[in-house]
Amino acid sequence: MPEPFSSLLLKVFMEKYLLGCDWGTSSCRLCLVNLESQQVIGEVSSEEGIGKMHTAWLNSGRKDSPENRVGFFCDYLSKQIKLLSEHTAVNLHNVAIVISGMASSTIGMSDVPYATLPFAINGNDTVVKRITQTNNFPHEIILVSGVRSENDVMRGEETQLIGLAASLEKDDAKASDGLFIFPGTHSKHAYIKDGRLVKFNTFMTGEIFNIIKNHSILNASLEKQDEKELSEADIDAFKLGVKKSKEARLLNALFTVRTNQLFEKLDKKENYFYLSGLLIGEEMSYLLKEKELNLYLCSGSNLKDFYSMAMDELGLTSRTTIVAGDMVDKAALAGQLVIFQQQQSKTK
Repeated sequence: MPEPFSSLLLKVFMEKYLLGCDWGTSSCRLCLVNLESQQVIGEVSSEEGIGKMHTAWLNSGRKDSPENRVGFFCDYLSKQIKLLSEHTAVNLHNVAIVISGMASSTIGMSDVPYATLPFAINGNDTVVKRITQTNNFPHEIILVSGVRSENDVMRGEETQLIGLAASLEKDDAKASDGLFIFPGTHSKHAYIKDGRLVKFNTFMTGEIFNIIKNHSILNASLEKQDEKELSEADIDAFKLGVKKSKEARLLNALFTVRTNQLFEKLDKKENYFYLSGLLIGEEMSYLLKEKELNLYLCSGSNLKDFYSMAMDELGLTSRTTIVAGDMVDKAALAGQLVIFQQQQSKTK
């Protein structure tokens, strides 16, 4: 018996769009993409990251079952999807959603086991959990897990790697063997060999910077600045911090932030950038020993200039490829598209 016309029309509509959600610890970004053109139609974002959502879940009184936990997170997603629908004037009923990042963690909507190394960056080794749509949440969920090694974990960066590999291939390039650097609160350094992630390391650079500037004795020697408007003095102070990271142990070098101000070597504004240079330099300086390693800086616009300056100061620029910021910003969504298409092919 042939399928009713209304069902066929709904099926065509469902297959035209995809919702992609990059849900990190501190933010949530939801995009609507046209599957045929792979163009983003619209997006909404908020600071309701998994960290805040987990706290809200613990205080909700709905902790009695895994289903209630998924439902709690879906309630929030429903609000974001409604906003996106209003913003784009597109009816998103029954459109599937791929979610990557911390949503698949122990503090997320459902704990999904990690994939293990080696991990193919074409997406073939991705571990997902599929959650069937319901009347209350009419969207199938493809929840993407992270990757683990013996002593480290990542959630979200693996999807970015998959997206970058696909995007570079479209540009007639290739994610060659080397180290892919993802700056952030918890920077990730990912070693790629023969199309596979074989090793990675996490550096708590951004988090340590925030702890020091907000909660340590060094707070009195710093003054928060607009990182998009750098003076020549700010740049010089940053580079001085990077240089210091090569000369001294970090725990000793940190105290120079205080003495810089006490001895009037740097003012509080310049000291802010000196501390940034000190920590980013500490993160990157071990690469001086990895002389044969090709480096790929994968950073959005907010940190790219700082990491580029640090790599230049450390003499790493000649073997560094700076991946375009626009490509990095879209990497998570590009990876979600690859994963969605692979999952769809498995069900056909």
